Formats: sequence, C-alpha cells, structure tokens
Amino acid sequence: MTLQIKEQRSLKAFNTFAVEQRARLFAEAHSDAEVREALALATQRGLPLLVLGGGSNLLLTRDVEALVLRMASSGKRILTERDGSVLLEAEAGEPWHPFVLWTLQQGLMGLENLSLIPGTVGAAPIQNIGAYGVEIKDTLAGITALDCETGELRDFTPQECAFAYRDSVFKHLPGRYVILRVRFLLQRQAPLHLEYGPIRQRLAEQGIEVPTAQDVSRAVCAIRSEKLPDPCVLGNAGSFFKNPLVPQALVDRLRSQYPGLVVYPQAGDQVKLAAGWLIEQAGWKGFREGDAGVHGLQALVLVNHGHATGEQLLRLARRIQADIASRFEVELEIEPNVI
Repeated sequence: MTLQIKEQRSLKAFNTFAVEQRARLFAEAHSDAEVREALALATQRGLPLLVLGGGSNLLLTRDVEALVLRMASSGKRILTERDGSVLLEAEAGEPWHPFVLWTLQQGLMGLENLSLIPGTVGAAPIQNIGAYGVEIKDTLAGITALDCETGELRDFTPQECAFAYRDSVFKHLPGRYVILRVRFLLQRQAPLHLEYGPIRQRLAEQGIEVPTAQDVSRAVCAIRSEKLPDPCVLGNAGSFFKNPLVPQALVDRLRSQYPGLVVYPQAGDQVKLAAGWLIEQAGWKGFREGDAGVHGLQALVLVNHGHATGEQLLRLARRIQADIASRFEVELEIEPNVI
C-alpha cells in the first residue's frame, strides 16, 4: 500500500472556514490507484469515504467518522486542437485558480470570469461553480470518475452531469462517484462575457476599451478581492446561501414594499433574487456573535473570526434563514455541504 494513513487528523487546515474538527482516518490521493486503495480501506474498516477538494464548500459541525480523502492529483494537458477549439484535461487535485491562469497563458478563452474561485478542478463541477454570468457547464466537455459501487471508471458527458444552478448529478449521489479528471473545451477566439456591470465598470476605469480575456480575469480578481475575504486571513466558504428562485408573483408583492429589490430575470415564471441584498436589508450585514459572523462588506458570506465552531456558524445560518423567511417569504438554501 502506498497510501499514507493518519488517524484522528485535524481538518482545520483542510477547510477554508478553519473549523477545528478531526477525521477518524485521513489520507491524500495522488493517483487513481491511491483512490482505489482508499476506497478499499474504507470498506474494510466499515467507514464511509469522504472526498475533499480544497475544502472551500464545506462546513464541519462535528468530528468526521470517515476516511477523509483529500484529492492531491496534479497534471493538466492539451488533448486536441481543431479550428481554434481546444480540448484539455486536468486532474481533480489541481487548484482551480492556478488552472484558470494556465489556460489564459495558453491563449485560451472561456474560464476568465471564473478566476479566483477557491477550490480544486475536481470539486468545481459538483456544484457547477459560477460567477459573473458564466458557469462551469458552459465549457465542460466531460468528466472521468470512479464509481465507488462498481469500482469501474465512468466517463460523463455534460448532459449526464445534469447541471443546474449550483447543482449537478454528483450532489444528488453523494459518495457514489469520485471525480478523477475533468475535460474542458476552450476557444482561441470567443466573445467575452461582460454582461455584469462591475466588470464593464472596472475595465472602463482602467481605460480598457477592447479587453482581452486576461483583462477580464484581472478585473474579476480585483472585484472579488474587494468584496470577498481571503480565507487565509478570515475563515469563510464564500457565498453561504444560494440566490433563491421565486415566482414572479412574489417578486411583484415584494417590489411594492421594497422598490430597490435586486432581481435577475430567468426563463419562465421564475425570478432569481439576490440573497445578499435580502440579508443586508434584514440588518445582518456585519453581525457578529462570538467568533461567528456575517462579513461586513458582503452579507452573503459567513465568517469565522477565529475560534467559531461549525455548530455556531450553522446556528447563525439558521437564524438568518428564519428571519428572511419571516420578512420576505423566501427560503434561503445553504450552499456549502454541511457535515
């Protein structure tokens, strides 16, 4: 066995909330073979297998009675290129933002709006990460995963991933698949996504009239750095709540009372509301109780000011959910996985 197993390992360094909890068993997988070893060992010990990427979409409220496997595989490569379309592949353990920067260095377009999102390549499709009008589903070409029930490798097409807003088939089958590699189809030349006002404004401030993909990436990094706390400085998991989808009739009622309601029109009779706006209107922005709090610049982000437990953060989230439901008749859904 090449897998290095540690018992009762602290997970504080492996979740961006920096919550102190322990794993019954812990290992890092650098290859497909080590993933299989971990799965076999978990089965032998009668433990579930919990796969970690960057720990940036996770809230730990207790010690984890599982074999926690951190994906540490590395590697990225261009597979084919034809008529300016480039198919490339990255291992699941590759950090997401450095991977995005690498694609830009190769002269490829498509992922620039997803710059500076924490996490790993393998974790990104699970919640269909998105930002500034772009989601991972827009460029994803395929996924290779290990089926933990059969032990076989399976290649998923984008359609089989069943992507939706912060959702995929993998979220609905927790523990069934371990994503090993992800493929993307990027372009040498493609339209830039500049629909979101902050990007256009930032480029205009810099006097950039004909932006490149690199310009967009730098603008996105600057905007995110100003609005979102660095997990290395202040523990957090980014946006803690999803932007809720609600019926148009509810939006009409809310607008009569809240003319400044922030909405994002969707297809059909559904409208997406800005969860951060609702939380801020309810007075939670900057709230702090002990070391559990709401960020002072972005109400959508819960933060650990130092020694908050996962239970304390979850209790705060539940209070916010109840308040928003009472005030606006809107149910907020927690985005991170809660253990």
